[in-house]
Amino acid sequence: MSEQNVFPALRYQDAHAAIEWLERAFGFERHAVYEDDGVVHHAKLKAGDGAMVMLGSVKSPEHNGYNAVAPPPGSASIYVVVSDTDAHFARAQAAGAEILMELHDTDYGSRDYMARDPEGNVWSFGTYNPWTAPAA
Repeated sequence: MSEQNVFPALRYQDAHAAIEWLERAFGFERHAVYEDDGVVHHAKLKAGDGAMVMLGSVKSPEHNGYNAVAPPPGSASIYVVVSDTDAHFARAQAAGAEILMELHDTDYGSRDYMARDPEGNVWSFGTYNPWTAPAA
């Protein structure tokens, strides 16, 4: 896989709970969490082999320029490549994830499913890897 150079950045009302949930339901692992006074300023979570997402607590628009223009929490849609979609789906389902699209085979050869996290972000997981798929 090529080195990742795009990193989704998510905001959560309760970033601590989101981190714990993403670990339990989707198998993310903490790489780093920077916090102070109960606020997660910046967290990096690993997803499988070489992928990472960043997240933090929602702060007021006055906090800094980013918070003044950032999209609202729960408005992201992210696709994550996984090697065993069936096992990943079973883990998410066992953790109580809201399943939006059941596990299925696509017409382009991927095995996918879709779920929503507790704050509304939509996560798709599957075997389709854009780095290895043929170019159009």
